[in-house]
Amino acid sequence: MRTKPGACRLARSRRHRTEPGSLMVLSQAGEAAAVPAGTDKELEAPPGLEDDAGTGQPCLHPAAPGMESVGAEECRVCGCCSGSPWPRCCGAPGTKKKAACPGLGLFYTLLSAFLFSVASLFLKKIEDVHSVEVSAFRCIFQMAFVLPGLIYYKTGFLGPKGKRIFLFFRGLLGSSAMILLYYAFQVMPLADATVITFSSPVFTSLLAWIFLKEKYSIWDLLFTLFTITGVVLIARPPFLFGSNVTGIEGSYTDHLKGTIAAIASTVSSASTFVILRKVGKSVHYFLSIWYYAVIGLIGCVIALFVMNEWRLPYCGKDRVFLILIGLLGLGGQIFLTKALQIEKAGPVAIMKTMDVVFAFILQILFLNHLPTWWTVGGALCVVASSSGTAIRKWQQSSKKAKQNEI
Repeated sequence: MRTKPGACRLARSRRHRTEPGSLMVLSQAGEAAAVPAGTDKELEAPPGLEDDAGTGQPCLHPAAPGMESVGAEECRVCGCCSGSPWPRCCGAPGTKKKAACPGLGLFYTLLSAFLFSVASLFLKKIEDVHSVEVSAFRCIFQMAFVLPGLIYYKTGFLGPKGKRIFLFFRGLLGSSAMILLYYAFQVMPLADATVITFSSPVFTSLLAWIFLKEKYSIWDLLFTLFTITGVVLIARPPFLFGSNVTGIEGSYTDHLKGTIAAIASTVSSASTFVILRKVGKSVHYFLSIWYYAVIGLIGCVIALFVMNEWRLPYCGKDRVFLILIGLLGLGGQIFLTKALQIEKAGPVAIMKTMDVVFAFILQILFLNHLPTWWTVGGALCVVASSSGTAIRKWQQSSKKAKQNEI
């Protein structure tokens, strides 16, 4: 069996290309996983398996069993085929692709949504710990998880020179989104804050149109208006709903602060997604999380000392909750990543709306707080617009993939 010259290079370039219509699937706290919606399994090749020294020439690896050497300039087996868990672009003879269990990706998404929702519930249960300190503990867990991956894949800790500025802003905006979201969870109803965060895909489309010159259709405008309507129904500003606003936690001032924080978190997350699209797949996923955790931890420590809020939890219950928040958040991110590896991003983005359902259920069962009809109406508007955005991106990517095949 002979491999055509340049075939591996072409396959690799296609795999590393980021399509403008790729979907960003939101996890909580400003994290995102980007996977083009037109593919069943799009993964980034680990560093060290890319073209040698940026020359554009494919790296040479030992030939797979049964493959005949053709010449020194031909890539016998590309990096992803040489002892790597990533997808093969030139399959070796006699190898069979293991079929994924139908619906397994959606189950992973459902499990991820549940873990994120339970982590948010524990955040509501913490009494004497500031949201910034909770964010700092979350960053420590992220760093502990990512560090072995960086060492194993030999990515380094700074990334490519041309991408460092983007990685810095990705870390800054992502960690800011996490801190703001945790603050919103602490001062407003759990379901309200969760619903507002789901407007992120709509803001992503708007920012991508402004900064990346992506297409912004009349449907995108309609979804944006639906999202704004949903947020207004949840916030219920006094100039529209009067001064006697019911169904909120604490004072209306705290509710308004939480709403502003949730919206700011959403815009920060959307900005993060735009940066990830700009960077594409040239930066390893672990390196992106590393910047997010390191910059977030530094920012949290500085903020805690400025506000004089740094203190260890007084009771053992809060300490247990902090550990569980870190573990559940990490587990949710892992299962979301696993889901994107075996399922298209469109269905995953739609299944992620179960976050809202779980938030309502947990709020009723464990916080004894019944949502108002205004909140339910706002949730329907936001979920409908987010799902519509995901479905449209999914259809556009599928259509483009079919045209490329033809």
